[in-house]
Amino acid sequence: MRHYEIVLIIHPDQTTDQILKIIKDYKQFIMQNHGIIHRLEDWGRRQLAYPIKKLHKAYYILMNIQILPIQINSLKEKFFFNEMILRNIIISVKNKIVTPSPMLKLQDDKIDKK
Repeated sequence: MRHYEIVLIIHPDQTTDQILKIIKDYKQFIMQNHGIIHRLEDWGRRQLAYPIKKLHKAYYILMNIQILPIQINSLKEKFFFNEMILRNIIISVKNKIVTPSPMLKLQDDKIDKK
């Protein structure tokens, strides 16, 4: 099994419940295919660097998983056919990553300063 880092950019019109359902569906797919989720972060609604389909904001989700390469192709296909996902990127990494991402650390720092 290989390690992957996945970032999903989801349409901003989705409610929190819909976002949680999307995450739950992909978690179930990974678990059913004997994968392991090492890290799952919801970065929330953020400004896009450039407009995508005339949208300026979107929800960001980060996952670090371990799964068979054959199954990652099925996951790519699921992302492609889900209309709520504007963009996705899947990167192969050497080792599992379990530490919080810099984006999450920035959010925690902002909360601590308040």
